[in-house]
Amino acid sequence: MYDLNSDMPIGVFDSGLGGISVLKHCVRYMPHERFIYFGDSKNAPYGTKSLEEVRELSFAVVDRLFEMRVKGILVACNTATSAVIRLLREKYPDFPFVGIEPAVKPAALENPGRTVLVLATPRTLKEEKFQYLKREYDDVAKIIKVPCMGLMEYVEDGKLDGPEVERYISQVLGDYPLKKVGAIVLGCTHYSFLRDTISRIAGPDIRVYDGAQGTAREMRRRISVAEVLSDSEDDAQILFLNSATEETVTVTVDYDENVSCTQPEDIHLRRAVAMLGMKC
Repeated sequence: MYDLNSDMPIGVFDSGLGGISVLKHCVRYMPHERFIYFGDSKNAPYGTKSLEEVRELSFAVVDRLFEMRVKGILVACNTATSAVIRLLREKYPDFPFVGIEPAVKPAALENPGRTVLVLATPRTLKEEKFQYLKREYDDVAKIIKVPCMGLMEYVEDGKLDGPEVERYISQVLGDYPLKKVGAIVLGCTHYSFLRDTISRIAGPDIRVYDGAQGTAREMRRRISVAEVLSDSEDDAQILFLNSATEETVTVTVDYDENVSCTQPEDIHLRRAVAMLGMKC
C-alpha cells in the first residue's frame, strides 16, 4: 500500500452507471474533493453472475483504482458490496473502504408491523449480508425479497421512464398486496434513477428508501477519520472511466451542483454525465 494524503482522489465504482446515484451525494457532502468513478458497463450486470465472477471483477477494479492512487474506495454496488467488502477490509485493514447495502433498517424501523418490499438483483438477495439484515429486522416488519431480473439494464440503456419501464415495474409490484406495504427499499443503486416511476406506480402512501445518502456520509466520515479530507476550495472534479470504452471525461460540479464538461463521444460517458445532473 501507500501513504494517503488529502490531495488524492476518492475512488467510486459500480457494475455500471447506477453508482452515480451515490456519487451525487458524495459530491454534496464533499464538494471540494476529486473523484474517480469507474463503471464496469462492459461486464454488467453483476447481479446475475456467480459469486466468484463478481469477486474477480471487483478486485480487478480495486486494483486499477489503487494504481491511480486513490485515498478511499466506495463500492457503490449492492452486489459487489455483498461479495467483496469483507474480503477487501481483511486484505487492506488500514485503507478506507465503504460499501452500500439495502436500507432495510430505516425502512423497517419507520414502518413497524408493515410489509417492506426489497427490490434488488438476485445475487444481492442471495448473499449472507442481505440475509443478516433480513433476520435482524424480520421481527419489526415483514421483509419480502423481490428479485428484479433485468431492471438495472433499463437504466444502463438510458430508459428511465416510458411505457416499457412502467410495464415492468407494474408487473413486479402487482404480485404483492400494496395496501399492506409500508415501504419499498431500492436494493440496487441503478433503481434510484427509477424512483419517481416506482413511487408513482406504488402510490403516495408507500415510502421509498435507498442507501445512497447514508453511504456518502459514511465515506466522508472515513476520510475525515483518516485525516485526508481535502482542504482545497476548488469545485469538485470527477474523472469518469468506463470499461466499455477507452475514452474518459473530466467533469466539474460547482457548489450549486451545476455540471460542466466537454461532451464525450461514448454513449456510456454521455449517459454518466447526464445522470450526474438528474434527480434521484
